[in-house]
Amino acid sequence: MTSLKLPALLTLAFLLPVAGRAAEPIKIGVISEAQAVAGASIAPAAQLAAEEINAKGGIDGRPVEIVAYDDHSSASDAVRAFQRAVNEDHVQAVVASYVTEIALALQPWADRLKTVTITPGAASDLIPEAIAKDYAHNRYYFQGFPTSSAVAHMVCDSAKDLLVKHLGMQTAVIMSEDAAWTLPLDATYESCLPPAGLKPLDHIRFSKDTTDFTPIFNRIEALKPDVIITGVSHVGVQPTVQWKNQQVPLPMYGRSSQAINPVFWKDTDGGAQGVIMQAFAAPDVALSPKTIPFAEAYRRKYGAFPAETGYTAYDAIHYIADAVHRAAGATDADTLAAALEKTDYEGALGRIQFLPPGDPHAHALRVGPGFVQGVMMQWQDGKQVTVWPASLANGEMRFPSYIVTKR
Repeated sequence: MTSLKLPALLTLAFLLPVAGRAAEPIKIGVISEAQAVAGASIAPAAQLAAEEINAKGGIDGRPVEIVAYDDHSSASDAVRAFQRAVNEDHVQAVVASYVTEIALALQPWADRLKTVTITPGAASDLIPEAIAKDYAHNRYYFQGFPTSSAVAHMVCDSAKDLLVKHLGMQTAVIMSEDAAWTLPLDATYESCLPPAGLKPLDHIRFSKDTTDFTPIFNRIEALKPDVIITGVSHVGVQPTVQWKNQQVPLPMYGRSSQAINPVFWKDTDGGAQGVIMQAFAAPDVALSPKTIPFAEAYRRKYGAFPAETGYTAYDAIHYIADAVHRAAGATDADTLAAALEKTDYEGALGRIQFLPPGDPHAHALRVGPGFVQGVMMQWQDGKQVTVWPASLANGEMRFPSYIVTKR
C-alpha cells in the first residue's frame, strides 16, 4: 500500500505549487492624473478591462489585478509611484500618464527597473524617437497613443476636405500651448497645412498658465485668417469660454484634448458650441466592433462616457493580457516586450499594432486606414457630432452666428 501511495503523494506535492502559481495575479500598475479632465478615465477604464478579462477566466487562469496611483500631474510623483509599483507592489507592467513630460520622465525608469511601460496618452514624437535611437535602453517602453505628428496630419487631411474644399478657406493661425507634445505637432502643422490649402499667417505658442487670452485673440483677429488651428491639452476651458464670450469670429479647429471629454460642454457652460476637435474615439462611432460596447459598459459602470484616454487605457490592458497569453504566461520584461512588439489586436480604437524597432517611430502605434483612425468631432447643442471622415460622420458642421466662414 505504501509503495502505491508514495508516488501519488509526490505527484500531489508537485502539483500544488504549480496550481498555486497559476492562481497568482498578473499585476498591472496604472499611474494617471486622476483629477485632470484628460486623465480621469485612465484608471477606471483599466479596471473595467481587468474585470472583463477576469470574467472570462483571466489570463490562462491567472486574474488581472490593477494597482492604481495618482501622480497629481507631477513628474516626480509619477516616478515615485513607478518605483513603488515595481519595487513594493511587484507589478509586471505599467500603464502610465497622458502627459508627455511625465512619460519622458518615466521612460528611463522602464529600463532601470526592467518593466514594460505603456503610455495611454502622451503623444510627443520624442518618445518613439528615443526608442529608435537607443533601442537597447528604451525597448521596454511603448507609446499606446498616436504621435503628435500623426495628430497634425489628421488635422491637415480633414482641413483639406472640410475647410478648404467645403468652405473655401485659405489662411490660418496656429495657436498652441507651450508643451513638449506640441513641438512636433506645430512643426508638422507648418509643413502639412500649406499642401492642404491653408497658409499659416502666424504661429502663437502660449504658456500653459495663461488665464487671459484676450491679447492672443486680438492678435489673431488683426491678421484676418479664416481659421484658428489649435494644439491644446492642459488648457482648453479658459480659451474656449473667452473665445465664445468675446465672440471671436473664427472657427477653432484642431487638437483640443479637454474638448474631447464629454463633460467639456458643461465645463464651458455651452461655450464649446461650434468647436471642432480631432479625436481617436467617440462613444457613438464604431471605429471597431468593440468601440460602442466599451463606451456603453463604461457609462453603465461609472455614469458617464470615458475621455479619449479611457479607450487607450482599456485597450492597453487587453493587449498586455494578450501578450502575456502569447508569451505562455511569461511576464519578465524582455519576453513581454518581445510579445508586445508582435501585437495585432482589435481594440476599441481599431486594429492595434506597434511600429517595429527599426522604424524612426519605434513602438509607436500604427496609424491609418485599417488601423487606428482619427475623427473630427464638433460640439453641437451639447453633443459631440462626428463630421469627418465621411465614412464615419453622423452629422455636418454648424457654427454659431458670430462665426464667419467662407462659402
